[in-house]
Amino acid sequence: MNLSSFFIYCVIVAFSPGPANIVILASVQNSGMKKTLRYIAGASIAFFLLIVASVVLGQLLTSSMPFILPVLRIAGCLFMLYLAYQVYTMDVSKSSGNQTTSFTSGFLMQFLNPKVVLFTLTVIPSYVMPYYTAGPVISAFVVAVSLIGLSAYMTWAVCGSLFQGIMQKYRRTTNTILALFLLYSAIVVSGIPELIKG
Repeated sequence: MNLSSFFIYCVIVAFSPGPANIVILASVQNSGMKKTLRYIAGASIAFFLLIVASVVLGQLLTSSMPFILPVLRIAGCLFMLYLAYQVYTMDVSKSSGNQTTSFTSGFLMQFLNPKVVLFTLTVIPSYVMPYYTAGPVISAFVVAVSLIGLSAYMTWAVCGSLFQGIMQKYRRTTNTILALFLLYSAIVVSGIPELIKG
């Protein structure tokens, strides 16, 4: 397992601008940290539940249909390529500040957020399950990914307007670097380097 690629993928997806991060950024500016923490709590719990669901689903499918993991690897690779393009072309100035900041809205938004759903459904099956099957090891990765997600939400909340200003000022450079990291992760998870090595 390529741990560097795994953690790069997790960090880039978690910290790159997306619907939840943009709402957190806007809500800190509009509603304050206290109300935003409710939204972060809902989003974080939903994120954790989606990762757990992907592990359970992955284990069930792996035991009966071993071919599903290569399919998930391909899906994860294609999603990362799509996400790299989205990050490269993203304009973070178009944030949605009118969204509610309740626990429920944070929780439900994760299930409607294609970035989070596709990430959580592919990250553990694509990176971890081809190499590890022990419950405690997989659980440790679930916790690690969940903590990365929570730390990303908190970072967006704490940095608030400062982070938004930096992203807008250096948007092209920042988005290009994030997109290149995602491209690297997509190549690794696709299995192409393994095929080249023979």
